Amino acid sequence: MSILYDRASELVRKFYDNRMSSPSVLDTESCFPEAERFFDDWQSIRDEALSVAREIQKVPRFHELMEEQADISAQDGRDWRMFVLQAYGVPVKRNMEQCPALASLITSSPDVLSAALSFLAPGKYIPQHRGPFRGILRFYLGLSVPVTEDGSPAAVLMLDGVEHRIGNGEFLLWDDTYPHEVWNRSGEVRIALLLDIRRRDMPPDLRFLSSLIVRLIGATIRLRRIF
Repeated sequence: MSILYDRASELVRKFYDNRMSSPSVLDTESCFPEAERFFDDWQSIRDEALSVAREIQKVPRFHELMEEQADISAQDGRDWRMFVLQAYGVPVKRNMEQCPALASLITSSPDVLSAALSFLAPGKYIPQHRGPFRGILRFYLGLSVPVTEDGSPAAVLMLDGVEHRIGNGEFLLWDDTYPHEVWNRSGEVRIALLLDIRRRDMPPDLRFLSSLIVRLIGATIRLRRIF
């Protein structure tokens, strides 16, 4: 299954790469103006995430949700846990109910396709990888980010060879088809909000193809009853 997933992702990624270009980091004002709503309410989102973290052992590891991701989730024996509220348009009702402030933002933001609270264990390393296709963008909002001795965020996102350190209440909108890797260089759990955003700045045929891919993945999620 992992080989099939990797091959399919590579083919789709190449098709999009041949049709459009994109910088690795994008402007939220033009590509995701609703980012400000999540930023304005980030402390409420953080409080809900900290409540979820009190029972962190109940939150599944990423590869337990998607076995295809075992090579980036399970390779070092340290946890990367994902509390998914919505996946490709499919809401996870029980998780939405547990985070009402965040759920309200998600349901009132039509371009948000997927949403998850990401819990990165102390010392966790996520190896370099690429997202499947440019039809979606990734939004990262720091919620509870450990700091180093000099006060800088200890969690590092290396994106296309450039280091990004996103602290509490800070965010980044980026194209995750670029090579990227993540470290939590601390002794504490790093908590962040991850959103997958519908991309609008594409030719009509690519917008149609992206919508089709999203619907197919959503149907697969429902069929496999992942959540």
